[in-house]
Amino acid sequence: MSQVVLVVAAHPDDEVLGCGGTLARWADAGSAISVLFLTDGVAARSSNGPAMECHAQDRRRAAEKAAAVLGIAAVEFLDFPDNRIDGVELLTVIKEIEDRVERICPQIVLTHHVGDVNIDHQLAHHATITACRPRPGLCVRELMFFETASSTEWRPAGSTLPFVPDTFVDISETLPRKLEALKAYDAEMRPFPHARSLQGVESLAKWRGATIGRSAAEAFVLGRRVI
Repeated sequence: MSQVVLVVAAHPDDEVLGCGGTLARWADAGSAISVLFLTDGVAARSSNGPAMECHAQDRRRAAEKAAAVLGIAAVEFLDFPDNRIDGVELLTVIKEIEDRVERICPQIVLTHHVGDVNIDHQLAHHATITACRPRPGLCVRELMFFETASSTEWRPAGSTLPFVPDTFVDISETLPRKLEALKAYDAEMRPFPHARSLQGVESLAKWRGATIGRSAAEAFVLGRRVI
């Protein structure tokens, strides 16, 4: 069934790591998918000036390439400071997301799980759930939180709310495209046994699949569903 979908991701590559196989499956079914990136994902690194601008442009091109692989209709980039969104008033971030929700009118919104170790992921979660609060007339019918390899599992369970999935999407047919899309982000990927490696991502997908009797899956925590 085709639907309008919005993904709010802190950094380019989070959308593929967290829900790339799901997005490909939904795109194949005719859904119109938009991704909103809050940061460029590179500005927190040590280099600066023209070299950093070049890295940011490379990351944007990678996001556009990955979107083409998955069938994502539109990507948009905001310019909040990478790994420093906590230095921005939360209301400012909320209003940017609210603007896209009102303009795109998605039925489904996906974003990060609150328990991630990365501060940008945490604030993307908080801003999104506020922007999607269930006020009268809200178009959003489903709110889902994804896990991000090398962030969600790095947060000790005893320090925050753990990621305990209750919703799974079978990506047996689209896992190859998820992995192909990740190759666009080759500068961000790491050699196995790093969690953010192609082998690590594939292993996680197969394990999530095995837990529901499928070859591969992506797992989510359901925030809210209105039927």
